[in-house]
Amino acid sequence: MRVRTYNDVIRDFVNIADAMNRAVDRNAAYDYAGNGGSAAQPVENVASLPLDVVATPEAFNVVAYVPGIDPEAVEITFEGDELTIRGRLPKAEEGGDWIKRELYHGGFERRLGFNVPVNADGIEAHFHNGLLTLRIPKAEAIRPKQIKVQTK
Repeated sequence: MRVRTYNDVIRDFVNIADAMNRAVDRNAAYDYAGNGGSAAQPVENVASLPLDVVATPEAFNVVAYVPGIDPEAVEITFEGDELTIRGRLPKAEEGGDWIKRELYHGGFERRLGFNVPVNADGIEAHFHNGLLTLRIPKAEAIRPKQIKVQTK
């Protein structure tokens, strides 16, 4: 019997949280045509952008792969306590007979909520070789303070 580690429990929790976020996504549009009804306009699927998020005492570091995208075409906003990253992966070449078509082409979006205050004015975004990196500094008030012990 395998002993479950702390990381296993956290990974399971994150998977459940992601599933719940997808289930209650307030911006999801119901696909009437795809579910037997009719719709005036087809509903476009928007993929959830996978992220790596690391917390340090000073900031949150967010990393996402966005290959083939012009950095100017990625929209990053921070409103309230929520970071949103949106964009669109370019369409695949048309013509010829497809043998395999596995790469995703179309819109993507990811929303990430923060449960601690952050310094929205200090957010930095960098793009290099298809790797989007954001540094979101924590508010000064919540950063850990080192207290020096004084002797007499």
